[in-house]
Amino acid sequence: MEFLIEYGYVGLFVAAFLAATILPLSSEVALSALLLSGLSPMMLIITATIGNVLGALTNYALGYWASQKAIKQWLRMSDSDFTNAQQRFEKYGMLSLCFAWVPIIGDPLTVIAGVLRIRIIWFLVLVTISKLLRYIVISHIVLSA
Repeated sequence: MEFLIEYGYVGLFVAAFLAATILPLSSEVALSALLLSGLSPMMLIITATIGNVLGALTNYALGYWASQKAIKQWLRMSDSDFTNAQQRFEKYGMLSLCFAWVPIIGDPLTVIAGVLRIRIIWFLVLVTISKLLRYIVISHIVLSA
């Protein structure tokens, strides 16, 4: 993570992108470190949001185009887990994408959205708003401490 932080905005973008996939990275750590280093909070929030949304869009594309077998292996889900995830998503609808920022459940949500072929415009709007708000809140907490 230190390597990415050294590269400022570009490093944050990469960290945020990768963190939106199933890789165990924390864009919040990179964001916090860069906020404390004095870089522009607005630019950091925008950079992190764009990177994280593009990572989520990658998950959506995998869900859209990959086979269910490949997705289950990638997410380490059983058939019943996969079916339950689809049913929960269908039960709560597109608004469940407002939780795309939540660790552990967010990444599978964005993949399932692709599997279910949720309209891309709604996907982008809901995921962007939720991730933007998360980065604003984190920035406020870090800068207020």
